[in-house]
Amino acid sequence: MAPGLNATHSVGHEPVLYDEVLDFLALGPGARVIDGTLGGAGHAMGILQSTAPDGRLLGLDLDPAALDRARERLAPFGQRVILVQSSFRDLEAVAHLHHFTPVDGVLLDLGLSSYQLAAPQRGFSFMRDGPLDMRFDPTQGPTAADLVNTLTSEELAEILYRYGEERQSRRIARAIVQARPLQTTGALADVIAQAVSGGRRRGRIHPATQSFQALRIAVNDELGALEAVLPQAVEILRPGGRLVVISFHSLEDRRVKRYLRREAKACICPSELPVCVCQHQPAVRVITRRPVQPGEAEVARNPRARSARLRAAEKLQEAN
Repeated sequence: MAPGLNATHSVGHEPVLYDEVLDFLALGPGARVIDGTLGGAGHAMGILQSTAPDGRLLGLDLDPAALDRARERLAPFGQRVILVQSSFRDLEAVAHLHHFTPVDGVLLDLGLSSYQLAAPQRGFSFMRDGPLDMRFDPTQGPTAADLVNTLTSEELAEILYRYGEERQSRRIARAIVQARPLQTTGALADVIAQAVSGGRRRGRIHPATQSFQALRIAVNDELGALEAVLPQAVEILRPGGRLVVISFHSLEDRRVKRYLRREAKACICPSELPVCVCQHQPAVRVITRRPVQPGEAEVARNPRARSARLRAAEKLQEAN
């Protein structure tokens, strides 16, 4: 276990797969690492401890509140830390702007932080009633309320099905349109629950869970950002550097898996072609044959870790 782990838990935020992240990043003193999803800064603290005395960290987060907390927690590391409010969609540009290339590791932890879920005013959770916002950066772009109250039933159903894999998307979308305007998480959750099960909860999962996930993904264009960042992360790694990605639902994990498998191949031509014409060169070596999942002890300690899936790859030496 890396030193200082208990410190990462002391403020109510437990980084998921903490030991596994540090093991797969395989960092040493002096390493330069980008944490593209700073969140509660738990992983960042471990990275800085692992790269002491002179390793450096570039941390990105769209959420200004997360950056404020991270700035306070990481203050003891002084000039070893650079923090930037930005989407990891712009990872390469931010890294070049701060003369932070090439790097030894890139971490992307795609989950919401416990702080975001616990803040009713952010609108991420239906467990506490609050405004329908769901934006990572609360100053930019349309809110969940904007989508819920302006899109057609067909457009809403498409979002719920595509990003939440919600089988009852059409029924839920019709119910939302009929109940508009909706301005709070509680009101939306009630409408969804009534549409799905007549207001009766079945099983452990609340009937609004998948719809809330879908709206959050749509509001923040999370899948678009993920697809944009993966090639950038590989590009700025030095040969031998590592990319570690933690995803929390199948839509993210499938995209990470497909990208890494594609970039590990020497040929990506369609199977029907008799000879290779693509001239594609493998860029990475996948070092997780299957996604790494939390153990029973971690899940018992932190139930939110249950759905986490970690994949990692190492950048290959560039061909001559």
